[in-house]
Amino acid sequence: MYAILDIESTGGKYNEEGIMEIAIHRFNGEQVVDQFISLINPERDIQPFVVKLTGINERMLTTAPKFHEVAKRIVEITENAVLVAHNAQFDYRILRTEFRRLGYDFKRKTLCTVDLSKQLIPDAESHSLGKLVRSLGIPVGERHRANGDAIATLKLFKLLLAKDTDKTIIKQIIKEENLGELSPNQIDIIEALPSATGVYYMHDKDGEITYISKSSNIKKRVNQHFTNVGDFARKLQKSTKRVSYERTGGELAGLIKEAIEIRKNRPKYNKKPNQKGFSHGIYLKENEDGIIYLVAERANHRNARLSSFSSLKSAKSFLQKLKERYGVNMERHQEHQNELVHELFLDFSTYKRNIILIDKGRELGEKSVFLIKNGELAGMGYAELNHQINNITILESLLTPIKGNPYLTYIVESLLRKNERIKILELNQE
Repeated sequence: MYAILDIESTGGKYNEEGIMEIAIHRFNGEQVVDQFISLINPERDIQPFVVKLTGINERMLTTAPKFHEVAKRIVEITENAVLVAHNAQFDYRILRTEFRRLGYDFKRKTLCTVDLSKQLIPDAESHSLGKLVRSLGIPVGERHRANGDAIATLKLFKLLLAKDTDKTIIKQIIKEENLGELSPNQIDIIEALPSATGVYYMHDKDGEITYISKSSNIKKRVNQHFTNVGDFARKLQKSTKRVSYERTGGELAGLIKEAIEIRKNRPKYNKKPNQKGFSHGIYLKENEDGIIYLVAERANHRNARLSSFSSLKSAKSFLQKLKERYGVNMERHQEHQNELVHELFLDFSTYKRNIILIDKGRELGEKSVFLIKNGELAGMGYAELNHQINNITILESLLTPIKGNPYLTYIVESLLRKNERIKILELNQE
């Protein structure tokens, strides 16, 4: 027996969230035999972004039952059933937290349809609920409302059940009642972390760094480490006694910092870093008529490089996108071809250029700044005032010097292809 569950929570600090809507469909493997759907008065504020996402506001919940008034019904409809949810560890944690406030230890086995779909539909472009069900042709109504998402999860689960013909994968995915629960120390660690972009360091009992990574949400990522299953997750959970972090603001600073720190510390749970640089690129060439064209090929130093890549496949894929968007190709006498290629070069390349890159900072009014000299990353840091950025002497005094590294060049050019927020300034050395 399964209980398909979806919860909409108020948001807020970790383990201080409240349930404001819940939907449960009791499913016997063939049909729904019972259901419970209700708004719930969470008796706490709803975060503004949650109101915008769900459309649920405090006025709608003033007459809704409080959790203690529906707790018995939830216990009954989930009795002797496996809780099924998309990102089940979130819904199960929120539900257990509400019951814990009532002095009741609510325990159920859980099954996450994210984990299940990754096993049974590994080639899906995305395993988020919305994108996954749309790719499978499953109709979805009332996204980000409990019953709409619960019905979508139910339809997805039916499809996954049919795919797992002998039910061996589902048995492997089901988690025991306490699996994924955080220890008191892990809860303290999570509560001290920011929901911000940066690099985090996991330390063992002796303070040694065992794992380093970058995330756009440090709190969420470390929580996933503590609640995931698998050999790697268990190693981190067992060894980690403390987590430190450094905010980086923008993604580019985070990726560069991550690469430098992994190479410097060589943590035992990080894969051996492959930071030799890039193997392929898109290069600028010129035919006999003086028309500049682009070609994807193995890395070389003979031609100006538009951008660097880790494989020929990824280089060709990006070149195809450029052709589709801008019409850049190898045809002779194409009107404005040279001018267009030059503009692309200014947007994407660091090749032999002296430029300053500007990205998001760690706080309001601050910018992360990257100095590129002769095509290589020479320094990075933070600045608040325009004259600090525009005066190269002042700028270099603010930045941390970085020794040239082809792998860091690859990181920079990869982000230039993806992140339109990064501003490029030609270096003024006066």
